[in-house]
Amino acid sequence: MPTSHSPADTIPELTVHPIRIIPRLDIKGPNLVKGIHLEGLRVLGKPEFFSQHYYQEGADELLYMDVVASLYGRNNLLDIVKRTASRIFVPLTVGGGLRSLQDIQDVLTNGADKIALNTAAVKSPQIISHAAQRFGSSTIVVSIEVLRTAAGRYQVYTDNGREPTDLDAIEWARQAAELGAGELLITSIDQEGTGKGFELDLVRSIATAVDIPVIAGGGAGCPLHVQHVIEQAQVSAVAIASMLHYQAINSHPKHFDLEGEGNIHYLQKQLIQKRVVSCSIPELKKSLALSDISCRPI
Repeated sequence: MPTSHSPADTIPELTVHPIRIIPRLDIKGPNLVKGIHLEGLRVLGKPEFFSQHYYQEGADELLYMDVVASLYGRNNLLDIVKRTASRIFVPLTVGGGLRSLQDIQDVLTNGADKIALNTAAVKSPQIISHAAQRFGSSTIVVSIEVLRTAAGRYQVYTDNGREPTDLDAIEWARQAAELGAGELLITSIDQEGTGKGFELDLVRSIATAVDIPVIAGGGAGCPLHVQHVIEQAQVSAVAIASMLHYQAINSHPKHFDLEGEGNIHYLQKQLIQKRVVSCSIPELKKSLALSDISCRPI
């Protein structure tokens, strides 16, 4: 006779959410820039071009970060955010220099769907709960920039990786989640811009310590790196810069007349190609699908 099972004996089917691919655009003034370890910023082009390109390729979300906002004491992206939001129709997260609920309101009013807090959250953690209560937890991303110390401790930094704090990254991630953050963006300063892969131990430790989505950032140099952080660190999304940016540049060379825009020597020499495999979003999603990783359709 067949064995009967009570509802309690039935193992529930796990829900697998597709991994989100999020191009990260670091912005200084009117330009998209890229550095290594969040330093040595080099001009790549206009962020509006890149955002439109990624939207057409099938990006799941976009991330704009004002990387010099701490120097000016305010976010300078409102005009760029407004222009971008009128042309793309995927969620847009904006961070850098947001220090008050009014700053958050201004960015959301101009077209952002989410905001990312780092420096302000570290200095006054209650801004996380206040912002979550006013705008909703799903709107609040806490960005955590981390440098590994010689002793192996994961130390939190603020001001785009310039200022050290006394915070332990894993403990701060737990606190941010408890205060009402809807997501965490984890960026390894050690790996950022190197193309050597993600800081897997760091991302895994945080992803298993909190019950909210974690976005891994810093270090992607090829599709295999993205696969590894998804499989080994239990992340919900991956933020990628160099891999996607240089593919966009190579695909549209006529869009990049950047003389007079600042430090473009690195871009002209294409030295990045020595350590990063340029890759489009469709190519990346196809590669992940071959490894049975679910992505959102293009």
